[in-house]
Amino acid sequence: MAKNTDDKKNTTELVTSSNLVALGTVIVGNIGSQGNIRVEGTVDGSLDSQQKIIIGESAKVNGDVRAGDVEISGEVKGDIYCSDSLYLKKSALIYGDIYTKKLIIEDGAEFNGKCNMGNNNQLKVERKDGDTKKQASSN
Repeated sequence: MAKNTDDKKNTTELVTSSNLVALGTVIVGNIGSQGNIRVEGTVDGSLDSQQKIIIGESAKVNGDVRAGDVEISGEVKGDIYCSDSLYLKKSALIYGDIYTKKLIIEDGAEFNGKCNMGNNNQLKVERKDGDTKKQASSN
């Protein structure tokens, strides 16, 4: 019995944990987490979280972003896949397509790409040999 309780506690800690890429840090590669991810530095690769991703004002991300909730104040060059809410703060600069359920944009944010959103918007992402194909369709 204690084993199941410990496993459940460890899983809860993983999901509620936060991962930080600090200002001045440069990461080349993809980052994936079941918990939150906060970026203040530079990431040359994709970000993937089961929870929330926060991209700070000083941050630069060169790759796709995937999460339940995303808040962007910095620069993203890549597509954004958000299953719930995407917040573009006034200092956000986006070069890529957006796929989200809800989109909130502050005055001053810049977005250069296509946007697919809504409750009926289903995103299909297939990975084959490192390639990502994306297709948005509504029912």
